[in-house]
Amino acid sequence: MSGRNAYFQLVLKDDGTYLKLINAEPGGKPLSYDEIINYLMDKRIYDFDKIALGKGIATLDKTAEVKLTSVVALTQDEYVKVTVDEEATYALCRFYPPSTGITEGKLLTKDDIMDALVMTGIKYGVDEVRIAQFLKDREYCTDYVMAKATLPIQGRDAEIKYFFNTDLTMKPKTNEDGSVDFHKLDIISHCRKGDLLATLTPADPGKPGIDVYGRVIKPNKVTNKVLRFGNKIRLSEDGLSIYSEVDGHVSLVDGRVFVSDTFEVSADVDASTGDIEYEGNVVVKGNVITGFSVKAKGDIEVYGVVEGAYLEAGGQIILRRGMQGMNKGILKAGGNIISKFIENAEVIAGGYINTDSIMHSKVSAKGDIVVSGKKGLITGGVVRSGTMISLKTAGSYMGTNTVLEVGIDPTVMDEFKELEKMIVSLKAKRERINQALAVVRKKLQSGAGITYDKLDQIKKLTKASIQFNAQIAEATQRYDALKFEVEGSASGIIKIQDVAYPGTKIVISNIVYYVRDIIHHTKFIRERADIKLIPL
Repeated sequence: MSGRNAYFQLVLKDDGTYLKLINAEPGGKPLSYDEIINYLMDKRIYDFDKIALGKGIATLDKTAEVKLTSVVALTQDEYVKVTVDEEATYALCRFYPPSTGITEGKLLTKDDIMDALVMTGIKYGVDEVRIAQFLKDREYCTDYVMAKATLPIQGRDAEIKYFFNTDLTMKPKTNEDGSVDFHKLDIISHCRKGDLLATLTPADPGKPGIDVYGRVIKPNKVTNKVLRFGNKIRLSEDGLSIYSEVDGHVSLVDGRVFVSDTFEVSADVDASTGDIEYEGNVVVKGNVITGFSVKAKGDIEVYGVVEGAYLEAGGQIILRRGMQGMNKGILKAGGNIISKFIENAEVIAGGYINTDSIMHSKVSAKGDIVVSGKKGLITGGVVRSGTMISLKTAGSYMGTNTVLEVGIDPTVMDEFKELEKMIVSLKAKRERINQALAVVRKKLQSGAGITYDKLDQIKKLTKASIQFNAQIAEATQRYDALKFEVEGSASGIIKIQDVAYPGTKIVISNIVYYVRDIIHHTKFIRERADIKLIPL
């Protein structure tokens, strides 16, 4: 247990003003020269012997008396100094004894201390027990917490917990030879009727506090959330849980939970079924025959071969055997595409693509394109990824033209090129209109009379010209934004695990490298305005 702090006291004598120094008890704090100076300044005692004071403090044993000045100061009453922290969470009172000697200063009363707090602006949280303690003990140069704020009780953000897989980037298990294990594709979140899908823990707004000035202290803001969901989902009576009403597939799209039934085709998609279009997932146990289409808002899974057919999924496409597109087949997925092989087809994925081989196809993915398995082959066609292409063999020993492109989101590049064509076309149309207007104006300037039909023609041509100008301005603005994105992109990697044959064209963010000699085990990256080859 610590003892009393050291303190000081003015002593008024006939020959001047003295300062009595009382040393701290064991565990107490020593005298502070700065504190004494500030006290004397507060009492308007400016001219005193600072050297004697410093020496007295330095050599203090138990008590000492230092003569400050030959001038007899005014009598000083017991004094309290009130300070408040920056957040106004507490008010400290520090007391100093009254002067003694030829005249005695007065002691503070409870009312005096209360008045000092009020004068400082303190309106809340005054501790009268603590005031009584000081009046009983009267410890000087010691901080007393005489008022405390009531701190706010902080609240809690609302929280939604989902009881299904919301990570759409999960990739399938790969066997030791690099092929995809289609027996363990846990990348579709199936659900059963009655399954708990999500729970909501409501936001707790907390409780405000009050600082020592009597002002409200607001708790931190919290984030409110609600359970958002589509059809075939039941909300609990308390509004805090949602359950599936059907067997099907559950997904999270833009913060909203959807459950869809899965439509299963037990055999081939052909003349016996017609085209398939479904709001949920589609599973085809057989093949998808040339000329037919499968469209699903969810995922598409095909156990057989996809021929020259059209498949479009809002989610993922999984082809357990592969696609022989016959230069007619198209795969389009908002998510990932996993296929045993891709041949003579056009493939577009909003996520990644994983396959054993790609032959003579036009393939693009926003994410990685991984061509592994026993072959790991890309030969012929154009393969584009926004991030990375990883494969074993590029091209062929016969020099098949093969383009591998990374670094720019293919959808961005496609839009960029389409805008380029559109702007040229719009400007050509505008030029033809402007030429027609010039002919009409020239006739008018030559003095030819203007008929109602010609006037109407001028109005229509002028209106069309204005519309083309607006369309060109809008397209140019978007084109310039995409151009900045295209030219500024410097990321993207191409990994050749085995060999790249001549005839292979490497493109990284518009920088081109032609493979003219056989290259083994190499990674291609962009370094400034060049493509750098790094051994794997």
